[in-house]
Amino acid sequence: MFIGEYSYTIDEKGRIALPVKFRRKLADGIVVTRGLDSCLFAYSLDEWKKIANQLGSLPATQKNARAYARLMLAGAMDLVPDKQGRIVLPGYLREYAGLKNNVTIAGIVSRIEIWDTDKWNEYRKNTESASDEIAEKLSELGV
Repeated sequence: MFIGEYSYTIDEKGRIALPVKFRRKLADGIVVTRGLDSCLFAYSLDEWKKIANQLGSLPATQKNARAYARLMLAGAMDLVPDKQGRIVLPGYLREYAGLKNNVTIAGIVSRIEIWDTDKWNEYRKNTESASDEIAEKLSELGV
């Protein structure tokens, strides 16, 4: 399970370190892809297989299903952390998420999100200020 919020920097080669507590689960590989809200989603290989199978089974006849599958699958890159627990994020993924220097890595149970720190702080601030409304909507879903 991935939880927590961590701050890192991207070096000149596009490398970021993964949080120490995540490294063992990701030692064999990690899949990073375009996410939602201008961040990147990252999955363990086992979790990615589940996600890819779900996306691959979406109906190709539905425009939104095709678009979402393309966003997630075509943008995916499988990476293996180096001995220091770093991964090199491809330029197209860094550009998509607007990653320049400071990044925030957020553990979201089955995935990791990689954010530009300024975007993360703005997103978090907006979400925190709307937390009562969000909680009410989730209660309607049984959460």
